[in-house]
Amino acid sequence: MSSQLFYANLLLFFYLSCCHFALSQTENSSLPLKAVNLGNWFVIEGWMKPSLFDGITNKDLLDGTQVQFMSTKLQKYLCAEHGGGSIVVANRTKASGWETFRLWRVNETAFNFRVSSKQFVRLTNQDEGNALLADSDSPSDMETFEILRNDDDPNRVRIRAPNGQFLQAISETVVLANYQGSSWDDSDPSVFKMNVLTGTIIRGEYQITNGYGPDKAPKIMRDHWNTYITEEDFNFMSENGLNGVRIPVGWWIAQDPTPPKPFVGGALEVLDNAFTWAEKHGIKVIVDLHAAPGSQNGKPHSASRDGYLEWGDSYISDTVAAIDFLAERYASSPSLIAIELMNEPQGVNLESLKSYYQAGYNAVRKHSSSAYVIMSNPLDRDSKVLLSFAGAFSNVVIDVHYYNLFSDRFSNMNVQQNIDFVKKQRASDLSTLTTSNGPLIFVGEWSGDWKVQKASKKDHQKFMQVQVEVYSRARFGWAYWAYKCDSNFWSIKWLIENNHVKLN
Repeated sequence: MSSQLFYANLLLFFYLSCCHFALSQTENSSLPLKAVNLGNWFVIEGWMKPSLFDGITNKDLLDGTQVQFMSTKLQKYLCAEHGGGSIVVANRTKASGWETFRLWRVNETAFNFRVSSKQFVRLTNQDEGNALLADSDSPSDMETFEILRNDDDPNRVRIRAPNGQFLQAISETVVLANYQGSSWDDSDPSVFKMNVLTGTIIRGEYQITNGYGPDKAPKIMRDHWNTYITEEDFNFMSENGLNGVRIPVGWWIAQDPTPPKPFVGGALEVLDNAFTWAEKHGIKVIVDLHAAPGSQNGKPHSASRDGYLEWGDSYISDTVAAIDFLAERYASSPSLIAIELMNEPQGVNLESLKSYYQAGYNAVRKHSSSAYVIMSNPLDRDSKVLLSFAGAFSNVVIDVHYYNLFSDRFSNMNVQQNIDFVKKQRASDLSTLTTSNGPLIFVGEWSGDWKVQKASKKDHQKFMQVQVEVYSRARFGWAYWAYKCDSNFWSIKWLIENNHVKLN
Protein backbone atom coordinates (compact mmCIF):
# COMPACT_ATOMS: atom_id res chain seq x y z
CA MET A 1 0.00 0.00 0.00
CA SER A 2 2.82 2.38 0.91
CA SER A 3 4.52 1.53 -2.40
CA GLN A 4 1.34 2.41 -4.30
CA LEU A 5 1.07 5.70 -2.38
CA PHE A 6 4.71 6.48 -3.15
CA TYR A 7 4.21 5.96 -6.89
CA ALA A 8 0.95 7.92 -6.82
CA ASN A 9 2.71 10.83 -5.14
CA LEU A 10 5.59 10.55 -7.59
CA LEU A 11 3.16 10.62 -10.51
CA LEU A 12 1.37 13.63 -9.02
CA PHE A 13 4.69 15.42 -8.50
CA PHE A 14 5.70 14.70 -12.10
CA TYR A 15 2.35 15.93 -13.38
CA LEU A 16 2.50 19.16 -11.35
CA SER A 17 6.10 19.75 -12.45
CA CYS A 18 5.12 19.36 -16.08
CA CYS A 19 2.20 21.74 -15.59
CA HIS A 20 4.46 24.28 -13.89
CA PHE A 21 7.04 23.94 -16.68
CA ALA A 22 4.36 24.31 -19.33
CA LEU A 23 2.95 27.36 -17.56
CA SER A 24 6.41 28.88 -17.26
CA GLN A 25 7.04 28.24 -20.92
CA THR A 26 3.71 29.85 -21.79
CA GLU A 27 4.40 32.88 -19.62
CA ASN A 28 7.85 33.34 -21.13
CA SER A 29 7.07 32.32 -24.70
CA SER A 30 7.47 35.92 -25.86
CA LEU A 31 10.97 36.19 -24.43
CA PRO A 32 13.41 37.40 -25.37
CA LEU A 33 11.52 40.42 -26.67
CA LYS A 34 12.33 42.09 -29.94
CA ALA A 35 10.67 45.37 -29.11
CA VAL A 36 10.63 49.04 -29.96
CA ASN A 37 10.11 52.18 -27.90
CA LEU A 38 7.09 54.27 -28.86
CA GLY A 39 8.97 57.39 -27.88
CA ASN A 40 7.58 60.91 -28.40
CA TRP A 41 4.00 59.62 -28.28
CA PHE A 42 2.79 60.18 -24.71
CA VAL A 43 5.94 61.89 -23.47
CA ILE A 44 7.15 64.52 -25.94
CA GLU A 45 10.81 64.73 -26.92
CA GLY A 46 11.05 67.75 -29.17
CA TRP A 47 14.20 66.67 -31.01
CA MET A 48 12.28 63.73 -32.49
CA LYS A 49 9.72 65.95 -34.23
CA PRO A 50 10.70 69.62 -33.89
CA SER A 51 7.78 70.84 -35.99
CA LEU A 52 5.42 70.13 -33.08
CA PHE A 53 6.70 73.34 -31.48
CA ASP A 54 6.42 75.55 -34.57
CA GLY A 55 3.13 77.19 -33.58
CA ILE A 56 4.32 78.43 -30.17
CA THR A 57 4.72 82.20 -29.81
CA ASN A 58 8.17 83.04 -28.44
CA LYS A 59 9.14 79.39 -28.85
CA ASP A 60 12.72 80.24 -27.91
CA LEU A 61 11.48 81.29 -24.45
CA LEU A 62 10.04 78.03 -23.17
CA ASP A 63 10.09 76.77 -19.59
CA GLY A 64 13.62 76.13 -18.41
CA THR A 65 15.36 78.25 -21.05
CA GLN A 66 18.34 80.04 -19.53
CA VAL A 67 18.76 83.74 -20.27
CA GLN A 68 21.10 86.55 -19.33
CA PHE A 69 20.38 90.30 -19.41
CA MET A 70 23.01 92.95 -20.11
CA SER A 71 22.20 96.62 -19.48
CA THR A 72 22.87 98.50 -22.73
CA LYS A 73 23.67 101.64 -20.74
CA LEU A 74 26.06 100.11 -18.21
CA GLN A 75 27.28 97.23 -20.40
CA LYS A 76 26.97 95.05 -17.30
CA TYR A 77 24.87 91.94 -16.62
CA LEU A 78 22.01 91.61 -14.16
CA CYS A 79 23.04 89.36 -11.31
CA ALA A 80 21.34 87.66 -8.36
CA GLU A 81 23.93 88.31 -5.67
CA HIS A 82 25.24 85.11 -4.05
CA GLY A 83 23.11 83.15 -6.52
CA GLY A 84 19.97 84.05 -4.61
CA GLY A 85 18.66 85.14 -1.23
CA SER A 86 19.77 88.72 -1.79
CA ILE A 87 19.43 91.75 -4.06
CA VAL A 88 19.63 91.96 -7.83
CA VAL A 89 22.45 94.13 -9.18
CA ALA A 90 23.93 95.00 -12.58
CA ASN A 91 27.66 94.96 -12.08
CA ARG A 92 29.08 91.90 -13.87
CA THR A 93 31.22 92.21 -17.01
CA LYS A 94 30.85 88.48 -17.72
CA ALA A 95 27.90 86.17 -17.24
CA SER A 96 27.97 82.77 -15.56
CA GLY A 97 25.76 81.06 -12.97
CA TRP A 98 24.65 83.98 -10.81
CA GLU A 99 23.97 86.07 -13.92
CA THR A 100 21.79 83.38 -15.50
CA PHE A 101 18.02 83.07 -15.00
CA ARG A 102 15.85 80.04 -15.80
CA LEU A 103 12.44 80.94 -17.17
CA TRP A 104 9.19 79.65 -15.82
CA ARG A 105 6.68 80.60 -18.47
CA VAL A 106 3.37 82.06 -17.28
CA ASN A 107 2.05 82.96 -20.73
CA GLU A 108 3.43 84.04 -24.11
CA THR A 109 5.21 87.10 -22.69
CA ALA A 110 5.17 86.73 -18.88
CA PHE A 111 7.71 84.75 -16.88
CA ASN A 112 9.14 83.96 -13.47
CA PHE A 113 12.92 84.20 -13.16
CA ARG A 114 14.52 81.31 -11.23
CA VAL A 115 18.08 81.82 -10.04
CA SER A 116 20.85 79.31 -9.33
CA SER A 117 19.75 78.83 -5.69
CA LYS A 118 16.36 77.71 -7.10
CA GLN A 119 14.72 80.84 -5.68
CA PHE A 120 12.74 83.40 -7.70
CA VAL A 121 13.18 87.11 -8.33
CA ARG A 122 10.37 89.18 -6.82
CA LEU A 123 9.23 92.78 -6.53
CA THR A 124 9.64 93.64 -2.87
CA ASN A 125 6.67 95.97 -2.53
CA GLN A 126 4.08 96.82 -5.14
CA ASP A 127 3.30 100.25 -3.67
CA GLU A 128 6.67 101.54 -2.52
CA GLY A 129 10.34 100.68 -2.75
CA ASN A 130 10.25 98.89 -6.10
CA ALA A 131 13.42 96.95 -5.28
CA LEU A 132 14.16 93.42 -6.45
CA LEU A 133 15.11 90.45 -4.30
CA ALA A 134 15.92 86.90 -5.46
CA ASP A 135 14.64 85.18 -2.34
CA SER A 136 11.20 83.78 -3.11
CA ASP A 137 10.64 80.03 -2.82
CA SER A 138 7.44 79.87 -4.87
CA PRO A 139 6.32 82.17 -7.68
CA SER A 140 3.05 84.10 -7.75
CA ASP A 141 2.00 87.53 -9.03
CA MET A 142 4.86 89.43 -7.37
CA GLU A 143 7.38 87.13 -9.09
CA THR A 144 5.87 87.54 -12.57
CA PHE A 145 7.63 89.78 -15.07
CA GLU A 146 6.82 90.58 -18.69
CA ILE A 147 9.51 90.48 -21.36
CA LEU A 148 8.84 93.01 -24.12
CA ARG A 149 10.88 92.31 -27.25
CA ASN A 150 11.91 94.92 -29.83
CA ASP A 151 10.26 94.34 -33.21
CA ASP A 152 13.53 94.81 -35.10
CA ASP A 153 15.74 92.91 -32.65
CA PRO A 154 13.91 90.32 -30.51
CA ASN A 155 16.87 89.99 -28.16
CA ARG A 156 16.65 93.68 -27.29
CA VAL A 157 14.18 93.71 -24.41
CA ARG A 158 12.57 95.68 -21.62
CA ILE A 159 11.25 93.96 -18.50
CA ARG A 160 7.95 95.07 -16.96
CA ALA A 161 7.47 94.35 -13.27
CA PRO A 162 4.19 93.46 -11.49
CA ASN A 163 3.65 97.14 -10.66
CA GLY A 164 3.42 97.98 -14.37
CA GLN A 165 6.77 99.81 -14.43
CA PHE A 166 10.00 98.73 -16.09
CA LEU A 167 13.23 97.49 -14.54
CA GLN A 168 16.06 99.96 -14.88
CA ALA A 169 19.73 99.65 -14.06
CA ILE A 170 20.26 103.00 -12.34
CA SER A 171 23.77 102.05 -11.27
CA GLU A 172 25.81 98.89 -10.85
CA THR A 173 24.32 98.32 -7.40
CA VAL A 174 20.84 99.77 -7.82
CA VAL A 175 18.24 98.00 -10.01
CA LEU A 176 14.66 99.16 -9.46
CA ALA A 177 11.27 98.61 -11.05
CA ASN A 178 10.23 102.26 -11.36
CA TYR A 179 10.87 103.33 -14.97
CA GLN A 180 8.04 104.61 -17.17
CA GLY A 181 9.83 105.62 -20.38
CA SER A 182 9.47 103.95 -23.77
CA SER A 183 12.65 104.44 -25.84
CA TRP A 184 14.91 101.69 -27.14
CA ASP A 185 18.14 103.71 -27.12
CA ASP A 186 21.33 102.25 -25.71
CA SER A 187 21.40 105.05 -23.17
CA ASP A 188 17.97 104.08 -21.83
CA PRO A 189 18.51 102.37 -18.44
CA SER A 190 15.49 100.09 -19.01
CA VAL A 191 16.88 98.48 -22.17
CA PHE A 192 18.67 95.15 -21.91
CA LYS A 193 20.35 92.85 -24.39
CA MET A 194 18.95 89.37 -23.76
CA ASN A 195 21.26 86.44 -24.37
CA VAL A 196 19.30 83.21 -24.85
CA LEU A 197 21.51 80.21 -24.10
CA THR A 198 20.24 78.09 -26.97
CA GLY A 199 22.03 75.01 -25.73
CA THR A 200 19.82 75.05 -22.63
CA ILE A 201 16.48 75.10 -24.43
CA ILE A 202 14.32 72.23 -23.20
CA ARG A 203 11.69 70.76 -25.51
CA GLY A 204 9.65 68.26 -23.57
CA GLU A 205 6.08 67.63 -22.47
CA TYR A 206 6.02 70.55 -20.05
CA GLN A 207 7.37 72.99 -22.63
CA ILE A 208 4.93 72.05 -25.40
CA THR A 209 1.80 72.03 -23.24
CA ASN A 210 2.67 75.19 -21.31
CA GLY A 211 4.03 76.82 -24.45
CA TYR A 212 0.80 76.46 -26.40
CA GLY A 213 -1.25 77.20 -23.30
CA PRO A 214 -4.65 75.92 -22.16
CA ASP A 215 -6.53 77.15 -25.25
CA LYS A 216 -4.33 75.56 -27.92
CA ALA A 217 -2.50 72.69 -26.23
CA PRO A 218 -5.44 70.23 -25.95
CA LYS A 219 -6.02 70.12 -29.70
CA ILE A 220 -2.31 69.99 -30.51
CA MET A 221 -1.71 67.07 -28.17
CA ARG A 222 -4.82 65.09 -29.08
CA ASP A 223 -4.12 65.43 -32.79
CA HIS A 224 -0.60 64.19 -32.11
CA TRP A 225 -1.72 61.17 -30.04
CA ASN A 226 -4.28 60.15 -32.64
CA THR A 227 -1.91 60.29 -35.61
CA TYR A 228 1.66 59.66 -34.43
CA ILE A 229 1.10 55.95 -33.71
CA THR A 230 -1.94 54.08 -35.06
CA GLU A 231 -3.13 50.49 -35.34
CA GLU A 232 -1.47 50.35 -38.75
CA ASP A 233 1.87 50.77 -36.98
CA PHE A 234 1.18 47.82 -34.68
CA ASN A 235 0.42 45.76 -37.77
CA PHE A 236 3.69 46.93 -39.35
CA MET A 237 5.65 45.92 -36.25
CA SER A 238 4.06 42.49 -36.13
CA GLU A 239 4.69 41.83 -39.82
CA ASN A 240 8.33 42.87 -39.54
CA GLY A 241 9.51 40.72 -36.67
CA LEU A 242 8.81 42.91 -33.64
CA ASN A 243 6.89 41.31 -30.80
CA GLY A 244 6.90 44.02 -28.14
CA VAL A 245 6.57 47.72 -27.45
CA ARG A 246 7.90 49.81 -24.58
CA ILE A 247 5.47 52.69 -24.16
CA PRO A 248 6.83 55.71 -22.26
CA VAL A 249 4.19 57.53 -20.18
CA GLY A 250 4.27 60.43 -17.73
CA TRP A 251 3.06 60.40 -14.13
CA TRP A 252 0.17 62.74 -15.00
CA ILE A 253 -1.58 60.06 -17.07
CA ALA A 254 -2.70 58.55 -13.75
CA GLN A 255 -4.83 61.67 -13.23
CA ASP A 256 -6.39 61.63 -16.69
CA PRO A 257 -8.72 63.16 -17.89
CA THR A 258 -7.96 66.17 -15.65
CA PRO A 259 -4.21 66.12 -14.97
CA PRO A 260 -2.50 69.05 -13.24
CA LYS A 261 -1.77 72.02 -15.47
CA PRO A 262 -0.25 72.42 -17.96
CA PHE A 263 -0.60 68.75 -18.90
CA VAL A 264 -3.46 67.77 -21.18
CA GLY A 265 -6.03 65.02 -20.59
CA GLY A 266 -7.10 62.41 -23.11
CA ALA A 267 -3.97 60.27 -23.44
CA LEU A 268 -5.35 57.43 -21.32
CA GLU A 269 -7.99 56.53 -23.88
CA VAL A 270 -5.30 56.32 -26.56
CA LEU A 271 -3.14 54.13 -24.31
CA ASP A 272 -6.15 51.85 -23.87
CA ASN A 273 -6.36 51.64 -27.67
CA ALA A 274 -2.69 50.66 -27.80
CA PHE A 275 -3.40 47.66 -25.58
CA THR A 276 -6.28 46.65 -27.84
CA TRP A 277 -4.11 46.91 -30.96
CA ALA A 278 -1.29 45.04 -29.24
CA GLU A 279 -3.54 42.12 -28.35
CA LYS A 280 -4.94 41.98 -31.88
CA HIS A 281 -1.49 41.91 -33.48
CA GLY A 282 0.33 39.68 -31.00
CA ILE A 283 2.44 42.43 -29.43
CA LYS A 284 3.49 42.47 -25.77
CA VAL A 285 3.40 45.79 -23.91
CA ILE A 286 5.80 47.29 -21.39
CA VAL A 287 4.35 50.38 -19.71
CA ASP A 288 7.32 52.54 -18.82
CA LEU A 289 7.05 55.41 -16.33
CA HIS A 290 9.33 57.63 -18.36
CA ALA A 291 8.61 60.86 -16.48
CA ALA A 292 8.35 60.72 -12.69
CA PRO A 293 6.95 63.59 -10.61
CA GLY A 294 9.68 66.12 -9.85
CA SER A 295 11.89 64.68 -12.64
CA GLN A 296 14.28 61.83 -11.91
CA ASN A 297 17.09 63.20 -14.09
CA GLY A 298 16.36 66.80 -15.15
CA LYS A 299 16.19 65.77 -18.83
CA PRO A 300 13.51 66.88 -21.34
CA HIS A 301 12.22 63.30 -21.60
CA SER A 302 11.39 63.33 -17.87
CA ALA A 303 9.06 66.32 -18.43
CA SER A 304 11.32 68.53 -16.33
CA ARG A 305 10.12 72.12 -16.19
CA ASP A 306 13.52 73.74 -15.95
CA GLY A 307 16.25 71.09 -16.02
CA TYR A 308 16.53 70.62 -12.26
CA LEU A 309 16.28 67.14 -10.75
CA GLU A 310 13.74 67.37 -7.91
CA TRP A 311 12.72 63.71 -7.41
CA GLY A 312 13.51 62.23 -4.00
CA ASP A 313 11.89 60.79 -0.88
CA SER A 314 9.11 63.38 -0.85
CA TYR A 315 8.00 62.23 -4.31
CA ILE A 316 8.00 58.48 -3.68
CA SER A 317 4.34 58.19 -2.64
CA ASP A 318 3.12 60.11 -5.71
CA THR A 319 5.30 57.99 -7.99
CA VAL A 320 4.04 54.77 -6.44
CA ALA A 321 0.48 56.03 -6.89
CA ALA A 322 1.09 56.34 -10.64
CA ILE A 323 2.45 52.77 -10.78
CA ASP A 324 -0.48 51.48 -8.74
CA PHE A 325 -2.89 53.14 -11.15
CA LEU A 326 -1.21 51.66 -14.23
CA ALA A 327 -0.94 48.18 -12.70
CA GLU A 328 -4.59 48.13 -11.65
CA ARG A 329 -5.77 49.36 -15.05
CA TYR A 330 -3.78 46.96 -17.22
CA ALA A 331 -3.10 43.90 -15.03
CA SER A 332 -5.89 41.93 -16.69
CA SER A 333 -4.73 42.67 -20.22
CA PRO A 334 -3.18 39.63 -21.91
CA SER A 335 -0.82 42.00 -23.70
CA LEU A 336 0.81 43.38 -20.55
CA ILE A 337 4.19 41.78 -20.01
CA ALA A 338 5.84 44.31 -17.71
CA ILE A 339 5.68 47.63 -15.90
CA GLU A 340 8.86 49.68 -15.70
CA LEU A 341 9.01 51.65 -12.47
CA MET A 342 11.17 54.54 -13.72
CA ASN A 343 13.25 55.44 -16.75
CA GLU A 344 16.92 56.45 -16.47
CA PRO A 345 17.27 57.78 -12.93
CA GLN A 346 20.42 59.87 -12.75
CA GLY A 347 21.77 61.78 -9.77
CA VAL A 348 19.17 60.38 -7.37
CA ASN A 349 20.02 58.93 -3.97
CA LEU A 350 20.49 55.17 -4.39
CA GLU A 351 18.80 54.25 -1.11
CA SER A 352 15.82 56.43 -2.00
CA LEU A 353 15.66 54.71 -5.38
CA LYS A 354 15.71 51.27 -3.77
CA SER A 355 12.97 52.30 -1.34
CA TYR A 356 10.88 53.40 -4.28
CA TYR A 357 11.60 50.24 -6.26
CA GLN A 358 10.49 48.14 -3.27
CA ALA A 359 7.25 50.11 -2.94
CA GLY A 360 6.67 50.15 -6.70
CA TYR A 361 7.18 46.39 -6.87
CA ASN A 362 4.62 45.88 -4.10
CA ALA A 363 2.16 48.13 -5.95
CA VAL A 364 2.43 46.00 -9.09
CA ARG A 365 2.12 42.76 -7.12
CA LYS A 366 -1.14 43.99 -5.56
CA HIS A 367 -2.69 43.60 -8.99
CA SER A 368 -0.55 41.03 -10.80
CA SER A 369 1.60 38.09 -9.75
CA SER A 370 2.86 37.44 -13.27
CA ALA A 371 3.72 40.84 -14.80
CA TYR A 372 7.42 41.49 -14.80
CA VAL A 373 8.63 44.50 -12.83
CA ILE A 374 11.44 46.39 -14.53
CA MET A 375 13.95 48.41 -12.54
CA SER A 376 16.03 50.84 -14.57
CA ASN A 377 19.70 50.93 -13.66
CA PRO A 378 20.83 54.45 -12.64
CA LEU A 379 22.75 56.04 -15.51
CA ASP A 380 25.46 57.32 -13.21
CA ARG A 381 26.10 54.02 -11.43
CA ASP A 382 27.82 50.74 -12.23
CA SER A 383 25.52 48.42 -14.18
CA LYS A 384 25.71 45.80 -11.39
CA VAL A 385 24.57 48.14 -8.62
CA LEU A 386 21.04 46.69 -8.50
CA LEU A 387 21.87 43.00 -9.03
CA SER A 388 21.78 41.79 -5.43
CA PHE A 389 18.86 44.07 -4.54
CA ALA A 390 16.74 42.91 -7.48
CA GLY A 391 17.60 39.29 -6.78
CA ALA A 392 15.36 39.35 -3.71
CA PHE A 393 12.22 39.71 -5.86
CA SER A 394 10.44 37.43 -8.31
CA ASN A 395 9.88 38.22 -11.99
CA VAL A 396 12.15 41.25 -11.88
CA VAL A 397 14.11 42.71 -14.78
CA ILE A 398 17.01 45.18 -14.80
CA ASP A 399 16.98 47.66 -17.69
CA VAL A 400 20.29 48.88 -19.13
CA HIS A 401 20.66 51.31 -22.04
CA TYR A 402 23.41 50.94 -24.64
CA TYR A 403 24.26 53.78 -27.00
CA ASN A 404 27.49 54.29 -28.94
CA LEU A 405 26.94 57.97 -28.26
CA PHE A 406 26.85 60.46 -25.36
CA SER A 407 30.46 59.80 -24.38
CA ASP A 408 33.79 61.10 -25.67
CA ARG A 409 35.05 57.53 -25.96
CA PHE A 410 33.00 57.13 -29.16
CA SER A 411 34.06 60.40 -30.79
CA ASN A 412 36.97 59.00 -32.79
CA MET A 413 35.85 55.41 -33.27
CA ASN A 414 35.62 54.20 -36.86
CA VAL A 415 33.09 51.69 -38.18
CA GLN A 416 35.00 48.56 -37.18
CA GLN A 417 35.85 49.92 -33.74
CA ASN A 418 32.17 50.58 -33.05
CA ILE A 419 31.29 47.07 -34.17
CA ASP A 420 34.08 45.54 -32.09
CA PHE A 421 32.98 47.54 -29.05
CA VAL A 422 29.53 45.97 -29.27
CA LYS A 423 30.94 42.49 -29.92
CA LYS A 424 33.37 42.63 -27.03
CA GLN A 425 32.47 45.25 -24.42
CA ARG A 426 28.68 45.13 -24.66
CA ALA A 427 28.70 41.34 -24.88
CA SER A 428 30.97 41.17 -21.83
CA ASP A 429 28.73 43.57 -19.90
CA LEU A 430 25.67 41.45 -20.64
CA SER A 431 27.49 38.26 -19.67
CA THR A 432 28.57 39.79 -16.37
CA LEU A 433 25.01 40.87 -15.55
CA THR A 434 23.41 37.54 -16.49
CA THR A 435 23.21 34.95 -13.71
CA SER A 436 21.31 31.67 -13.58
CA ASN A 437 18.97 32.65 -10.73
CA GLY A 438 19.21 36.43 -10.80
CA PRO A 439 17.03 39.09 -12.43
CA LEU A 440 16.53 39.05 -16.18
CA ILE A 441 18.39 41.68 -18.20
CA PHE A 442 16.74 43.99 -20.72
CA VAL A 443 18.50 46.32 -23.15
CA GLY A 444 15.65 48.79 -22.92
CA GLU A 445 17.14 51.36 -25.30
CA TRP A 446 19.70 51.25 -28.10
CA SER A 447 20.09 52.95 -31.45
CA GLY A 448 21.59 52.61 -34.92
CA ASP A 449 22.96 56.12 -34.68
CA TRP A 450 26.63 56.72 -33.91
CA LYS A 451 29.36 59.34 -34.28
CA VAL A 452 30.85 57.88 -37.45
CA GLN A 453 30.77 60.37 -40.32
CA LYS A 454 29.91 59.41 -43.93
CA ALA A 455 29.29 55.74 -43.20
CA SER A 456 27.96 53.63 -46.06
CA LYS A 457 24.66 51.78 -46.04
CA LYS A 458 26.59 48.53 -45.65
CA ASP A 459 28.36 49.98 -42.59
CA HIS A 460 25.01 50.86 -41.03
CA GLN A 461 23.65 47.41 -41.79
CA LYS A 462 26.62 45.75 -40.08
CA PHE A 463 26.27 48.01 -37.04
CA MET A 464 22.57 47.22 -36.74
CA GLN A 465 23.15 43.50 -37.24
CA VAL A 466 25.82 43.15 -34.58
CA GLN A 467 23.69 45.01 -32.05
CA VAL A 468 20.68 42.79 -32.75
CA GLU A 469 22.86 39.70 -32.34
CA VAL A 470 24.48 40.79 -29.08
CA TYR A 471 21.47 42.39 -27.42
CA SER A 472 19.34 39.34 -28.20
CA ARG A 473 21.47 37.54 -25.59
CA ALA A 474 19.73 39.61 -22.92
CA ARG A 475 17.24 37.13 -21.47
CA PHE A 476 14.38 39.60 -21.39
CA GLY A 477 15.29 40.99 -24.81
CA TRP A 478 15.76 44.48 -26.23
CA ALA A 479 13.81 47.57 -27.33
CA TYR A 480 15.06 49.88 -30.06
CA TRP A 481 14.80 53.65 -29.63
CA ALA A 482 12.53 54.49 -31.37
CA TYR A 483 9.72 53.51 -33.73
CA LYS A 484 9.39 56.90 -35.46
CA CYS A 485 11.72 59.87 -35.53
CA ASP A 486 12.53 62.72 -37.92
CA SER A 487 16.15 61.58 -37.68
CA ASN A 488 16.14 58.44 -39.83
CA PHE A 489 18.70 56.34 -37.97
CA TRP A 490 16.65 56.67 -34.79
CA SER A 491 13.56 55.31 -36.58
CA ILE A 492 13.32 51.55 -36.82
CA LYS A 493 10.36 51.96 -39.16
CA TRP A 494 12.58 53.84 -41.61
CA LEU A 495 15.45 51.37 -41.13
CA ILE A 496 13.20 48.41 -41.89
CA GLU A 497 11.58 50.09 -44.88
CA ASN A 498 14.99 51.02 -46.29
CA ASN A 499 16.58 47.60 -45.72
CA HIS A 500 19.02 48.64 -43.00
CA VAL A 501 17.81 45.85 -40.70
CA LYS A 502 15.77 42.67 -41.05
CA LEU A 503 14.20 41.11 -37.98
CA ASN A 504 12.07 38.30 -39.41
